[in-house]
Amino acid sequence: MTHRATLTRARFEEQLFGVLRRLVIAFLAVITLLPFFYMLLLSVKPIDALLLDPGSLWVSAGDFTLSTYRDVLRSTDDGGQGFLRFLLNSALVSLGTVALTLLAAVPGAYAVSRLKFFGHRQVSALFLAVYLFPATLLAVPLFVIFARLGLSSSLIGLAVVYVAQTVPVSVYMLKNYLVTIPRSVEEAAALDGCSRLQTVRKVILPLALPSLMATGLYVFMIAWNEFLFALLFLAADPDKWTVSLGLAQLSGGVEVPKTVLMAGSVVLTIPVVLLFFAAERLLTEGLTSGADKS
Repeated sequence: MTHRATLTRARFEEQLFGVLRRLVIAFLAVITLLPFFYMLLLSVKPIDALLLDPGSLWVSAGDFTLSTYRDVLRSTDDGGQGFLRFLLNSALVSLGTVALTLLAAVPGAYAVSRLKFFGHRQVSALFLAVYLFPATLLAVPLFVIFARLGLSSSLIGLAVVYVAQTVPVSVYMLKNYLVTIPRSVEEAAALDGCSRLQTVRKVILPLALPSLMATGLYVFMIAWNEFLFALLFLAADPDKWTVSLGLAQLSGGVEVPKTVLMAGSVVLTIPVVLLFFAAERLLTEGLTSGADKS
C-alpha cells in the first residue's frame, strides 16, 4: 500500500512539474517574442495606419510596406538614414573584437586551466572581478589614452577597447570548459610526439569548438550592442558610427517616424538572431563525445 502511494505521489509530482514547466516556457516565450513581433509589425506599417490604430496586432495587405526599411538602409546622400554603412561598421568592429578576444583568451584560459603557477586558482576570480568594474569607470581613462595614440575616432581603436572588456570574461568562460577536457587526451598527443603548442592547436581547439563558438557569440553580441564607448569614440565622425549609434540618432529625431525607428530596431536585432541560429548546430554537437579512449 505504501509503495503504491509513493508511485501515485511520484506520478502526480511528475505531471505537475511537467505542466508547470510548459507554462513557464510559454510565459517566457510570450514576454520575449511578443515585443519583437510588435516591433516587426510596426516596422511594416505606414505611419498613418499606425496613428489610426496604434494597438492593432495585425497589418492588412493594403497597409503592408517595406518603405521604412528602404528609408533606413538608404544612404544619407539619397535622403535615407545610412544604416547600411552603420551595419558594415558594426560588423567590422564586432568581428575584429571576436578575433582579437579569442586570440588572447585561448592561451590565457589554457594556462589557467592546465599550468601550475603561483596564484593560478585566484587568477580566474581576478579576471571576473575586472569584468565587474562598471564601464563608466574606464571610459574616460581609455578615451584619454587612445586620444593620445591617435585612435580616438577609429574603428580599430574601438575594437581594442572592446577587447579590454571582453577578454576577462572570455578567459573565465573558456577556462570552465577546458578543465572538463580529460588530461589523458593531451597525454596521448604528447606520446605521439606533439609539443604543447601542437596539442593545443590540433587537439584542444577542435574539442573546445562549442565553447569557442559560445564565447565568440557572446563577445559578438557585446560589441554589436555596445553604445557608451561607441558614442565616446565615434560621435565626431558619423561615417564611422555603429548601428547602435545610428539607432540612438533615430530615437532622438523628432521628424523621424516611429515606424522607421522600429525598422532600425529590427535591422539591429536580426543579424544577432541569424548568427545565433547559424551557430546553434556547433553549440550542440557535443564534439567531446568519445574523445577519451582510455
